[in-house]
Amino acid sequence: MSESDNTQAPAQNRRPKRRRRKPRKSQSRNTSNWSLKQFQVEPVAGRWRFHDFDLPTSLMRAIQAEGFEYCTPIQAEALKHTLLGGDVVGKAQTGTGKTAAFLISMLAYFLEEEAPDGQKPGTPRALIVAPTRELALQIEKDAKALSRFTSLHVASVVGGMDYQKQRDQLSKNLDILVATPGRLLDFQQKRDIDLSQVEVLVLDEADRMLSMGFIPDVKRIIRYTPKREERQTFLFSATFTPDILGLSEQWTQNPAHVEIEVTTDNAANIDQRVYLVGDSEKRKLLFNLVRQEAMERVIVFGNRRDLVRELDQMLRDQGINAAMLSGDVPQNQRIKTLERFREGEVTVLVATDVAGRGIHIEDVSHVINFTLPEDPEDYVHRIGRTGRAGAKGVSISFVGEEDAFSLPEIENYINGKLPCEHPPESMMS
Repeated sequence: MSESDNTQAPAQNRRPKRRRRKPRKSQSRNTSNWSLKQFQVEPVAGRWRFHDFDLPTSLMRAIQAEGFEYCTPIQAEALKHTLLGGDVVGKAQTGTGKTAAFLISMLAYFLEEEAPDGQKPGTPRALIVAPTRELALQIEKDAKALSRFTSLHVASVVGGMDYQKQRDQLSKNLDILVATPGRLLDFQQKRDIDLSQVEVLVLDEADRMLSMGFIPDVKRIIRYTPKREERQTFLFSATFTPDILGLSEQWTQNPAHVEIEVTTDNAANIDQRVYLVGDSEKRKLLFNLVRQEAMERVIVFGNRRDLVRELDQMLRDQGINAAMLSGDVPQNQRIKTLERFREGEVTVLVATDVAGRGIHIEDVSHVINFTLPEDPEDYVHRIGRTGRAGAKGVSISFVGEEDAFSLPEIENYINGKLPCEHPPESMMS
């Protein structure tokens, strides 16, 4: 089916992998004061609208509230398969809308079909496994936003946060559970969680879970869930390495492979600049950029924790409202910092790549790469923090002596040349 072919499969043919159940009316809150007539989106050739997928009214109301109109490529391609009950292995970078793609699919399913009889507390119908606390908490936030007009229950269990509070959440009936591997296994071993009734399993950023050494834990988690023939599985990764493809074969059944290539086309809304500057002049340039361009919400990326700590201190000493996000910062403080940045209380967020993937923050105007990342893929993830949801963004990379070898690798990865220039003189005084 081509992307321009908006013919929708009949509802009775959806999700062939599962037995149809009687719809549970209580799952949708009263939407009598809202109808699709209040959500008009004109058809556009070659683009899919959420209207084209015959989604439940309460879900469409939330989609409108989130400001979504047309599907991103990963959403359109994934939903064609997932709404029919099929497994999907998706390749997509951060910022492409993949989180909404799998959330919309599972929410549509849960709104159409009732939970199993006798569902017990701590027995989620959907399990989403993510590599980092920040990503897991962001997915939870997105899930709650999209389910706001329903009675579906969403919770998270992540490391570094109050164990008892999370345990209390598990004492209720759960529809969607978002988790990091270690904390999930803690609860599983204490029998506070029962994964035997999971109907939908999502493995997000599988490549990052592999690089962080979480795959043994993920394998243990999957063994607690139903067999792959008895659940629907989504696996998302920014790259398709042989290892990732091998794992996807083990964990999915006849999946559709959806690939959204990493190219500069995906960053069409981002003005990408490269400033050639001496390593010793980078701090002066950073300070002047933030001051003179009156940046409202900017993320500055550095490769090392000690560098991030130094830049954060320098900016604050100069009266700039800055904060730091790295592995050195305690988890509860990291969450507070992100919230302050979202709310505009912090102007400059100085971060390691812990903030480079999976964190959705509205209206980031600028991304500054104080140092180029060692992994070219991280360049795409970093700049993807800006220019989201159709907004315009600016990415500025400082390239000094230490970055000289990284630039060609990045250009080769994105299959394009980056415009290199010397910074304006006014920025170097």
